[in-house]
Amino acid sequence: MRLVFLGPPGAGKGTQAAKVANHLGVPRISTGDILRRHVADGTELGRKAKGHMEAGGLVPDDLVIEMTRLRLRQPDAKGGFILDGFPRTIAQAEALAKLTPLDAVVNLFLEPEELIKRSTGRRVCPSCEAVYHIASNPPKKGGVCDRCQSALTTRPDDREPVIRKRIETYERQTAPLIKYYRDRGLLREVYASGLIEEIFLRVREVLK
Repeated sequence: MRLVFLGPPGAGKGTQAAKVANHLGVPRISTGDILRRHVADGTELGRKAKGHMEAGGLVPDDLVIEMTRLRLRQPDAKGGFILDGFPRTIAQAEALAKLTPLDAVVNLFLEPEELIKRSTGRRVCPSCEAVYHIASNPPKKGGVCDRCQSALTTRPDDREPVIRKRIETYERQTAPLIKYYRDRGLLREVYASGLIEEIFLRVREVLK
């Protein structure tokens, strides 16, 4: 299946996209993860994207579209994929439509204050990119990754002032995608409150 996951920061797109990708046996393609890796490596793309990401803004379309185009050409994406974090604008959606058809678009939605609570409690592993939450999905040992024992960190874009700006940015620039995909009969709505497994079951149900 060729899927897109939409939703504001903190809605659980990455978690659910990873679970569905594993269930379907297709790659989860996260533009956010790829961009953060470029930033950490100090590549040309990373340097261009860094300022936008840390300020809570969107990375310019041309950078994200080109990165996604190259990723979709890789062999593991030929049999299907899940896009997490792309598209975020109508222009990106129109560019994606020229690259590949889609089977469905899953929109995870949640109240703004719950989004802030979720995001500020998130911790990530800089080595293996595992994601935890201090309340709902804590590591076995505080501040340490279960997988590789690296010290967990808080992303610069998971701090409350940045989160609030990211939500505002999402509502202004990305929410129109909901109408765009609804008009094309591709949208599947999922309420993102509750346990991870409960939300996963809702996602599977709308994809039947």
